Amino acid sequence: MGRDVPAIAFTREDRRRYRDKVRRSLDVLAQMLRESRFEVERPQVGLEIELNLVDSRGEPAMKNAEVLAAIAEPDWATELGQFNVEINIPPQGLSGDSFARLEESVRRRLNRARERAERVGGHLMLVGILPTLREPDVSEGTLSANPRYKLLNEQIFAARGEDLHIVIEGVDRLDTYADSITPEAACTSVQLHLQVAPSAFADHWNAAQAIAGPQVAVAANSPYLFGRQLWRETRISLFEQATDTRPEELKAQGVRPRVWFGERWITSVFDLFEENVRYFPALLPICEEEDPRAVLDAGGMPLLHELTLHNGTVYRWNRPVYAVVDGVPHLRVENRVLPAGPTVADIVANAAFYYGLMRVLPTAERPVWTRMSFAAAEDNLRNAARFGLDAHLYWPGLGEAPASEVILRRLLPLAYEGLDLWGVDPAERDRLLGVIERRCVTGRTGSSWQVDTARSLGGDHEALRHMTLRYVEHMHTNEPVHLWD
Repeated sequence: MGRDVPAIAFTREDRRRYRDKVRRSLDVLAQMLRESRFEVERPQVGLEIELNLVDSRGEPAMKNAEVLAAIAEPDWATELGQFNVEINIPPQGLSGDSFARLEESVRRRLNRARERAERVGGHLMLVGILPTLREPDVSEGTLSANPRYKLLNEQIFAARGEDLHIVIEGVDRLDTYADSITPEAACTSVQLHLQVAPSAFADHWNAAQAIAGPQVAVAANSPYLFGRQLWRETRISLFEQATDTRPEELKAQGVRPRVWFGERWITSVFDLFEENVRYFPALLPICEEEDPRAVLDAGGMPLLHELTLHNGTVYRWNRPVYAVVDGVPHLRVENRVLPAGPTVADIVANAAFYYGLMRVLPTAERPVWTRMSFAAAEDNLRNAARFGLDAHLYWPGLGEAPASEVILRRLLPLAYEGLDLWGVDPAERDRLLGVIERRCVTGRTGSSWQVDTARSLGGDHEALRHMTLRYVEHMHTNEPVHLWD
C-alpha cells in the first residue's frame, strides 16, 4: 500500500464514518463481482522491488531522500526507513522472451540508479535484511520523512499501547524492544503481482498459499538481524512482529495479527476483503469524497478508496488487490513472501518459478489445496523461513520431505509445464528454472552464502561488513548466487 496520506489527527467521528464507508464499499464490491464488471482478457504480471542503501563501508546509509532526488525517476519511491528505496516495474504479459525483457528492464533501471545514487554516497543493495544493520539504525528518527510512515507508526503504537517486543529464536537468540515500527524497514522484499479473473481468484490465491513455503525455502536471503544469526529467512518473523498491533492480552484472546497467513482456503476473493473488514479495526481512517454506490449506479467504476486503503494495512503474505486502470477494474494476487536479491537474475528466476506454478496449480484436476490442510501450508512457510532448503515440508503424494526434494521432484516439473503454457521461450525457461534447480542441488541460497562467508571472516560485525561489500560486488555481476565463491 503505497498511497500517500496527509498528516492528520483522527477523531471518533472519523472512525465511525470510515467504518460505514468501508462496509458500503464492500457491498459495492460484492455487486461488481456478481455482475462481472472486471477486466479478464489480458492477464498481466508486475513487480515491486525494495532495496537497501549502504555507504562505501557496507554500513546503512540514511540517504533515501538524497538518493531519490539524484535518481529523479517516477518509478522510484521512498520506503519505510531512510535506508530503503523501492522501484516499481510496469506490468507486462508473459510469453516469448518476456522474462529476458523483464530482467533487462530491471538491470537497466538499477544500473542507471546506481550511477546517480553513488554520486551522493549511496550504494544500492538487493538483500532481504541488511546484514550490517544495528538496533540504533531502526529508531523513530530513521523513519522516512513521508507523513504516511509517521502516521502509521503513531496509529500502530496507539493500538498497542506499549513498545514492540521482538523475540526470534534461531541459531542465536534475539530478544529486544522497539519504540517505533522502523524494524519493519529491515524487511526488504520482492512483490510479484498476477492479474486474474474474479472467477479464478480463489483458486489462484489458494495455490499461492500452498507454494509459499517452497518459495521461501529456495529463495531465503535474510539470515542476520542486529548482528545475530537467526532464521534463514528472518524477514518473515520480523515483519510479523514489527507491525503487530496486539499487546499480549489480545494475542491470548485469539485476536488476529495484521501480518497474516490466513486461516482457511477461500472460495471467493470476497472472502478476503470481508475478513479484513470483520477482523481488523482501521489504522488510517481517511475518507474520500467518492460515493461508490452513486458512481456504480451512474455506470462508472468506483475506486473504493477506503476499502483499498484498509486492505493495504492488513499485510497478508498473499494479498488481494483491487485497482482501476483506464476506467476498468481488475483484481490481482500480490505475492509478498520473497526477499529481495541476491541478483536481478535470481529475482527473475524466483518470478519464473512462481508464475510457472501459478499457471498449472490453479487449474489442476485435483487442486493441491484439496489434498493438504491449510495448517500444513502455514507450517511449511514457518519451517522454510527457519531452515531454508534444510527444512522438511509437507506435499501431497510425497509426505514430509526435504524442501529441495519437494521442489526438484514435484514443483519444478510443474513450473516447466506452466511456463510452456504461458508460451515462454524454451531457452529462457531452461535458463531461469535451471537457477532454481542448481540452488536445490548445491544447497546454496543467498542466506547460506551470507552465513558461510561471514563465518569464514570471523563472524563479528567486521566480518558482516566485509561480507556485505563482497555481496555487493557479486550482485553487480548478475551471476546467480549458486555460482558465488
